[in-house]
Parts: sequence; C-alpha cells; structure tokens
Amino acid sequence: MRREAMVIAVLSGLGILSVCLGAAEARVQAGGQPASGQQVEKPPLYDEKADAKALIAEAVKKASADNKRVLVMFGGNWCGWCHKLHATFESDPQVKKALLYEYVRVNVDIGKWDKHMDLAEAYGAKLKDSGVPFLTVLDGSGKVVANQETGSLEEGDHHVPAKVLGFLNQWKAPPQNADDVLKAGLSKAKAESKKVLVYFSAPWCGWCHRMTDWLATPEVSATIGKAYVPVKIDVDRMTGGKELDYKYRGSDQGGIPFFAVLDAEGVKLADANHPEKGNVGFPAAPHEIEHFIAVVKKTGPQLSESDVAALRKSLESAKP
Repeated sequence: MRREAMVIAVLSGLGILSVCLGAAEARVQAGGQPASGQQVEKPPLYDEKADAKALIAEAVKKASADNKRVLVMFGGNWCGWCHKLHATFESDPQVKKALLYEYVRVNVDIGKWDKHMDLAEAYGAKLKDSGVPFLTVLDGSGKVVANQETGSLEEGDHHVPAKVLGFLNQWKAPPQNADDVLKAGLSKAKAESKKVLVYFSAPWCGWCHRMTDWLATPEVSATIGKAYVPVKIDVDRMTGGKELDYKYRGSDQGGIPFFAVLDAEGVKLADANHPEKGNVGFPAAPHEIEHFIAVVKKTGPQLSESDVAALRKSLESAKP
C-alpha cells in the first residue's frame, strides 16, 4: 500500500477531497501536503533548509571509513508514516542496533514534492509512484545498492519491526576481516616508513566515536599522518576483531577504545596502558593526555616539538 502518496478521491455530492491512503492521523492535499489545520504535531525529522547532497556526501565519507552503508529516507515533516517509521527505528531494540552498527542515516526533505526530486530521480527512487517514506541504500562509494518503498514493510497502522530488520540486514555491508584490515595498514606503514596506530572500537562506545572524530580532524589527521597510519578495528563488526584486541592487549580485561603503536612488522612498541592507572582510552584526563604524549614522543620521531605540542593542545581543548 502506498503511503503519503498524492491521491484525489472524487466523492459524489462532496466535491474533490484529498486523502492519504492508510494514514488515519492526517489527510494530505493534492501534492502530498497536510490539509489545512491537520499538521502532524510531532518534532521535525527533516531539516527543511539542508543541502541533501552535502549531507549525503558527508554520510558516504563516514560510511566508507567504517565499512557501513548509507540509509537515505525521503519524506517530509508533514508525513505521518515517516514519523511512524522513525519511531520504529528508535523503539525496536534490534532495528535500532542494526542502524547503529551498519548504517549512516540521512533524512532528505522533499518539501511539497518539489525539493530534491532530481536527487531521488538520479537514485532511481520512484517517489511519486510509491509515496513516502521511501528508503534508498548507498554503499561507501555513493552507489545505489537498493531502493525500497515502505508500504510492504507495514501492517495495519504500523511498520513491522521484523520486516524492517530483514530489509536492513539484507543490504548491510559484508563484514571485514580484522587481520586483513591490519595487514593493509602495516603494508602502508612499511611503504611510507611509518608506524601503525591501531585502536580498537565498537559502535556502541561513545569514547570510541570521540577517538575516531578526533583523529579525523584535519589538523590532527595531518599531524598524526606524519608518523603513523591509523587503523581502526571494530571488535563487534569485524571478523576476528576481539581476538586481535586480545593479542595486543594481552588480556580480555579493560575497556575501549584501546590503542597500540606497532612497527611495520606488527610488533607492539607501546600501548594505552598507563603504568599505574590502566587503559587511558581516549585521552581526556590530564594523566591520560600525558601518557598519550609520552607514547607519541617514544614512537613518532618524525613529529617535531611543535607537532607534539599541537596534539597536546588539541586534546586539552577537546570538549568533554
């Protein structure tokens, strides 16, 4: 069944009325807009001023770095079924986990069926035929891997979590092998006469995200890149990730993120374990920052004093 699609119903004696197929909570006018006085009273899902192409470009960049897919949801703030699908995304534990682990999400506003329609057409998303919400899955290069109308994911007045989960699992990226990812990093480090800064992470770990974001900061990336090849190992999503973490940690105890510096042969030169306080994780507290700086001074001879000072300043000024 099509959702929030434009349908004009001619009712004898009543004139032409706008209807929304299957949407009990709101009617929509011709063109797919809410009828006057019938605006859905819910927090906005869509940034109506956003540049969708820019949002998607950033999402593709993140997806490529983490071996994820991009999930684009076309729709509008007026769309009751868009809110329902979003509620399923947020309320069902398995669906929420699949999205967190495997996708970077982007909501694209279609306005009054007059915004970003060229983008939908370029992706092969038949919005006017199928209605919204409409889902498009992109890979890490921005290529379309799936288009999905969402009527088939519904039952009655709601989306079926098992159907939504089945769709998400069908189009998620194939898992990477942790040993292969590290091997590629070591090969690059050897070719460039650098060390490998490997760090172990997981999608649910907030401090891990901070580590990733910090390393991706242009200034930090440029400085770290003088001496290291950063390699991220996802202990939950990569095959053999937990085993590799154990290999370099030497224990199954301690939190994440956990980092280690390796030479080009894979020999550990230093790690995140403070001699007295254990794993420093993402360096935020003074003793954690000091430990990280000590590791950098020990293993990164390519870095100048000003480089090291810049890294320290960046860590010290990071928001909690």
